[in-house]
Order: sequence, then structure tokens, then C-alpha cells
Amino acid sequence: MPSTIPTAVPLQMGEAAFVLLFGLLFFAVGIALIFWTYSDAKKNSSHPAFLWAIVVFLAPLLGLVLYFLVGRDQKY
Repeated sequence: MPSTIPTAVPLQMGEAAFVLLFGLLFFAVGIALIFWTYSDAKKNSSHPAFLWAIVVFLAPLLGLVLYFLVGRDQKY
């Protein structure tokens, strides 16, 4: 008796468009976070702003957490 192995189901056009749109949205949010970090670091950090932008580019979530904990100068 031959075993039935499920085959991969190709994405339909609506699903492929959703995946593409989600990917573009994720990319746009990442770019926006890099620009926001750079502009905020120019105003609120004594460290070089481009270095914080590179950190957020390489590790977005960890980079933002590090920027908020270490990079911003405390102004209360």
C-alpha cells in the first residue's frame, strides 16, 4: 500500500500578495526605525548618531532596547 505524502500547496495569488505586502510593510517599518533612531540620537545622545543607526540596522529590536537604555542621555 503506497503511503500518501502531503505535497506543498502553492500560494494562491491573494496569499502571495499578502506575503509581499507584509514583507514590504516590515521593511518600511525597519527603515523608519533606523531614520528615527538616527534623528533622535543626533538630538538626545552624546554618542555618534550613525553608530546607533547601524546598531538598529543590524539588530532592530536589541538595538532599540540598547539605544533607550544606554544611548540616550537622561534629560528629566
